[in-house]
Amino acid sequence: MKVAYARSKASEWVIQIASREPEYMGAYYSGSTIRMTDDMEMPAASDIDIVIVTKHDVPPLKLGKFIYRGVLIEVTYLSWGQLATVEDVLASYHLAGSFQVDTIIADPTGHLRSLYSQVSSHFKEMEWVRRRCENARERIENGLHAIDSSAPFHDQVTAWLFPASVTTHVLLVAALRNPTVRLRYLAVREVLIKYKQTNLYEELLELVGCSKLSPQLVEHHLNELARTFDAAAAISKTLFFFSTDITAAARPIAIDGSRELIRAGFHREAVFWIIATFARSHKILAADAPIEVQNAYIPAFKAAVADLGISSSSDLTRRARDVIEFLPRLWSATEEILQANPEIVIK
Repeated sequence: MKVAYARSKASEWVIQIASREPEYMGAYYSGSTIRMTDDMEMPAASDIDIVIVTKHDVPPLKLGKFIYRGVLIEVTYLSWGQLATVEDVLASYHLAGSFQVDTIIADPTGHLRSLYSQVSSHFKEMEWVRRRCENARERIENGLHAIDSSAPFHDQVTAWLFPASVTTHVLLVAALRNPTVRLRYLAVREVLIKYKQTNLYEELLELVGCSKLSPQLVEHHLNELARTFDAAAAISKTLFFFSTDITAAARPIAIDGSRELIRAGFHREAVFWIIATFARSHKILAADAPIEVQNAYIPAFKAAVADLGISSSSDLTRRARDVIEFLPRLWSATEEILQANPEIVIK
C-alpha cells in the first residue's frame, strides 16, 4: 500500500465522519509518517496518525486504532486550547513536529494553517529547540517523581518505563528528529551514531535493563507477550486510552513489528515496546478477566521484567532514581548535539 493511498483514506474518514461532530475544529497528520512521501510504501507495522482538534476544554478519550477501507488509522483528540498560541506549540516537543511541515488535512477556521506558517518558520531556532528539549526533560522528572508504589505492579512498571524512555526523546528533539513512540530506541541509536556518542546509547539501554539481553531471550518474551496480548484483546471491555493498541487490528504493530526488529538484529530496541505492551495487556486483564485468567499470565510478565533487573516496587524506585541521576549526563550530551547540529539556527 502506498502512503498516498493511506493518506487519501485517512482524509476521507476525516471529511466523511469526524467533521460531522459538532465540536470538530480541524484535523492534521502526526507521527512517523509525516516525513514519508506519497510514493513510499506504508510499513506493515505502521499506521496513519491523525489528530482531531476539538472545541472541548478536555478532549475526549483517544479514539485509537481502527481499520477504515483497509487502512490502519490511529486518531487522537486535542483541545483547541492546546494550540492557542504559536509559542505554546513551539515549546511543546509533542506538538511542534507536526507543524514543521504541512500536515493539515482540514482547517475550517484557518488557525492550523497559520500555526504551520509560523511554527515552520521558527522550528529550527536554537531557543525553541532547547525549550522542547527542556519540555521532554521535565516530562521525565515529573513522571518518575509521580510513581505510586501502592499501585498494581503493572501500573508501576508503566509509570517507570515511559518517563525513563523519554531520555531518548530529549536527544531526538535536539537532533530535530521525530520523537517516535514504538521505535524511539532505534531512532536514537541512529542519532548517537551520527554524533559519535555510542557509549551514551549503551547507557540508555542499561537504564532500561536490556543492554545485555540476547536475541533468543527477547524473542522468548515476545512469544509470551503474544499469548498475553491475545488473551487481553479477546476479553477487553473497559476503555483505556491505549485500549485499541491491544486489539487484533493492532497486533501487526505490537507483535509482528517487534519480531521484525528482533530478526533485523535490533532485539534490544524491541524491549521497550514489548514491556510496555505487556504492562498494558495486564491492565486490561486486571479490569476485565477472572482472577484465574489474570494469574495464568502473571508469571510471564514478571519473568520479562525480572530480566530487566526488576522484581519489586523497591527495584522500580531505585531504577527511577538511576534515571534522575543520569539527567545531568543526558543534558550534557543534548547540549553537544544542539551545538553540533548544522540544521539549528542561532539568532
